[in-house]
Amino acid sequence: MNALDAWDNFYVIVGSSAGALIGLQFVVMTLIADIPRSGSDTQAGLAFGTPNVVHFGVVLFLSAIVCAPWHGITVIATLWGLLGIGGVVYAAIVARRMRRQTTYKAVFEDWLFHFLLPLAAYALLAASAAVAFARERPALFALGAAALLLLFIGIHNAWDTVTYHVFVRKKESNA
Repeated sequence: MNALDAWDNFYVIVGSSAGALIGLQFVVMTLIADIPRSGSDTQAGLAFGTPNVVHFGVVLFLSAIVCAPWHGITVIATLWGLLGIGGVVYAAIVARRMRRQTTYKAVFEDWLFHFLLPLAAYALLAASAAVAFARERPALFALGAAALLLLFIGIHNAWDTVTYHVFVRKKESNA
């Protein structure tokens, strides 16, 4: 499949990055595990922490399916379209969790990086899958853009989470 051959290096880099960042996320969570937590912290973790791993996992999965030796774009586009639809649903779940959690008052930046941008990335995945059957090349660029957007969202959100726990929560637990 010639159209995908040119994307191999891109997805090897993006997929490897996502895999490494998933591992790093677990290391960080282990390092901050000694900070005292309340029951509402679990709700906040589901709203602000878990989506990072989901986004990195989606990027890793996208990279794997794009690099697999398929005979056509039909299976790949179907899979990334299903991921896109599932991601749109998941973004709505995250928004609901953000509203319901009581540990932290979300500000505009949180809504942007935890709901709006992931929603846009997953919607782009779904839309590009629909376009892939008629316009393969633009669809592959949209797929790449969505994967990169999810990777950068995950990096931003992971950094935000770590700095919150290190500079706010740890200070609170030491006081």
